[in-house]
Amino acid sequence: MKITILLWISLALMVTALYLIFVIAPIERTMGIVQKIFYLMVPMGWLALLSFLVVFIGSILYLKKRSLRWDILSYSSAEVGVIFTTLALVTGSIWAKPAWGVWWTWEPRLTATLVLWLIYLTYFMVRSFATEESRGATFAAIVGIIGFIDIPIIVLATTLWRGLHPGALIFQGGLDPTMLLTLIISLLTFSTLYALILMQRISLKNNEVEIKRMKELSQPFN
Repeated sequence: MKITILLWISLALMVTALYLIFVIAPIERTMGIVQKIFYLMVPMGWLALLSFLVVFIGSILYLKKRSLRWDILSYSSAEVGVIFTTLALVTGSIWAKPAWGVWWTWEPRLTATLVLWLIYLTYFMVRSFATEESRGATFAAIVGIIGFIDIPIIVLATTLWRGLHPGALIFQGGLDPTMLLTLIISLLTFSTLYALILMQRISLKNNEVEIKRMKELSQPFN
């Protein structure tokens, strides 16, 4: 029931966000129509960070309580996070070509985001290489905690180092009010989408665990 409600809310917000992006929001004078990818790129980057924050919290709670529910939360959020981090890098490259003249540059925030993507991959790799599932979950939780160091680096990259990325335009008043509204709605839309996908993935993972448990219980009778 909750997932159904969240689905309809997400659809309504998505329609609203797309309408604002492609119909209402003005075209930026310097970059032109290409600037509109900004309303997709920023939410993707936000969800990459949000997903790993959930991984970080879930990993701490798993190591502390050894409860499978926290490992499932971390794992599910990491699955969602690696997708949005990939999309953030792709949309960032599409935006960078007309803005900077290149598809990729080793700019601080871009580089730190690539490192985050690699940390996500490491999280899954240590799970797959472990011979025991519980040990893999433990190793992954350690990666989830240590890897969180990259999050403040991404957030503060434009402040700590001079890069091509613009500063915090939202807080500096550098956006037209309509652009700001569009960005906020877009952020809200993708955050809702993240919650929806995460809930779905947790539900599927719980079903996988239950099926595996039932198979193990039925083995003595075979």
